[in-house]
Amino acid sequence: MKLRLRVWRQKNADAPGAMATYEVDGISEDMSFLEMLDTLNEALILRGEEPVAFDHDCREGICGACSLVINGDAHGPERTTTCQLHMRSFEDGDTIDVEPWRASAFPVVKDLVVDRSAFDRIIQAGGYVSVPTGSAPEAHATPVPKADADSAFEHAECIGCGACVAACPNGSAMLFTSAKVNHLNVLPQGAPERETRVLDMVAAMDEEGFGGCTLTGECATACPKGIPLPSITAMNREWLRATRKVKR
Repeated sequence: MKLRLRVWRQKNADAPGAMATYEVDGISEDMSFLEMLDTLNEALILRGEEPVAFDHDCREGICGACSLVINGDAHGPERTTTCQLHMRSFEDGDTIDVEPWRASAFPVVKDLVVDRSAFDRIIQAGGYVSVPTGSAPEAHATPVPKADADSAFEHAECIGCGACVAACPNGSAMLFTSAKVNHLNVLPQGAPERETRVLDMVAAMDEEGFGGCTLTGECATACPKGIPLPSITAMNREWLRATRKVKR
């Protein structure tokens, strides 16, 4: 395959950015999108040019590091992570636009790399449970109803990639935050911090400058792990419940 790439290049957070056009040849349809970018970077290095900076780690769809807007879609045309997107999703001769996440809370570091530490600060605000020190408790000491366990596992699948924020027209982090809140709040182990967790995490989300949620649903459509849109509704209920309880 031969492709034309239009890639966002930005030297640093303070420098202006622009799209740069590159031609890449010899691309196999079995390559992942990141392997295709590796091929581009190898050619750039051989020509003495600066390679394109982009985030990656496990390349197995688990870590959430890969974060690219491809032809206007977070992670590209398939509902998967960028590292698991393969070039068979494109045609020979295609022009592909590659950009970083676009959100004020995710400032560009360089080229396609953005700073997503805002997510870390949201988790630090309440994404934990209190546990006693010492040996691990017996696995079956605290029974969990299957429906609650299934819900917790569903929300725990969130890998924090940020596709929900990138896809949202408002740059909202509600789906991410709701996944982290609901994952713990449905479990008995998360009960001691149930009220403070949702209040503190939502407050931290607002402080980071994410946009407001208007339930357009783009976040759930883009999520590579299928976090459902009703997760946001569940978090709103938790927030209202916690607010009323605090006021009493």
